Amino acid sequence: MATAPEERPALIRLVGDVTAFATSTWSRQPELRSAADADGFADLLDEAAVDELLSERGLRTPFLRVAKDGRTLPGSAFTAPGGVGAGVADQVSDDKLSALFTDGSTLVLQALHRVWPPLIDFCQQLAADLGHPVQANAYVTPPQNQGFDDHYDVHDVFVLQVAGRKKWSIRPPVLPAPLRDQPWTDRRDAVGRAAAEEPLLEATLEPGDSLYLPRGHLHSAVALGEVSIHLTLGVHTWTRHAVAEELAALALDALADDEEMRGSLALGTTLGAGELDAEQVTARLLDALSSIDPAVVSERLRSRRRGTQRAAPLGPLAQHALAESLTDTTALRLRDHLDAGLEADNLCSRAGTVSVAGVPDDVRDSLLAGEVVTTAELGEAAARALVAAGLVVAG
Repeated sequence: MATAPEERPALIRLVGDVTAFATSTWSRQPELRSAADADGFADLLDEAAVDELLSERGLRTPFLRVAKDGRTLPGSAFTAPGGVGAGVADQVSDDKLSALFTDGSTLVLQALHRVWPPLIDFCQQLAADLGHPVQANAYVTPPQNQGFDDHYDVHDVFVLQVAGRKKWSIRPPVLPAPLRDQPWTDRRDAVGRAAAEEPLLEATLEPGDSLYLPRGHLHSAVALGEVSIHLTLGVHTWTRHAVAEELAALALDALADDEEMRGSLALGTTLGAGELDAEQVTARLLDALSSIDPAVVSERLRSRRRGTQRAAPLGPLAQHALAESLTDTTALRLRDHLDAGLEADNLCSRAGTVSVAGVPDDVRDSLLAGEVVTTAELGEAAARALVAAGLVVAG
């Protein structure tokens, strides 16, 4: 069942009218949204958070990237040993970063959806709202500097201006809707020519403004007058090409069971066009494709999807305490963002698979619907197994 627009809180925050965004903007065209509040994204990241991440959290590569004049610097330029007892040679060095930033380098905090709690929560909710995986990077640019030349991304992005101002230039794609293995670096010449053309859109983002860019759109940005911080939320969209990949894989699996298709080509073949039995193979391949149940493709894609995000954070000590204190009346619920589902008598999820063979159907349904259930309703053995595997948490 599709999610109602009003049940997508993270997406509403970014686009306002979800229905209008879905029908006229998503994957089609850029969209700029002016701030309702200049502090609109301060709860997700601010200047103090950037300093804390860079100086106190012991980040290592690849959680930080540094760029100057369109070139990414080697890790040795901004890392150093962690000191006594650390045994880590590539921790981010705040001393080196300070000098590099003063000299005009852009700092790119990567994968913040894994290390900064407000963005962990927001990105997990946004991914659930969109149905597509989400990552978060932050770009910290000195005044009057440009971090990267014109390029395109192979994922959609939401740009959230956190602090300062940044002027963006957006140009049409040289390759609309590129796949993940079609990066802009494979089309440097075309990108360079397109970058010399008039922009499709030029806009200066102020704090609280947001910008949506479908994958493939060329873009570059320059900080104005003060330090600029913006978040880039990358949306790694599922595509029809991914569906085709699964269909092709299933069809080839089917042909592997066909003795004739496993047969050898003629003795002495030169692999010329007339020697490939291509017409026969094509016919068998089309038959195999037409016999595939779409539900099987769906399940394979859902299995892939579970590996693209992580479930909500889980405290090992809290989970241990929960297991130790279970009683018949202990309230339990499904862990958030598990992408859980029933397969036969198993509860399958991002955190693993647990048998729920002895759990009544109505209790299974309640659990999957996000409702609170008790140990007694689940049965003690199932409850303990689900707690131990991290599939359920205290309700």
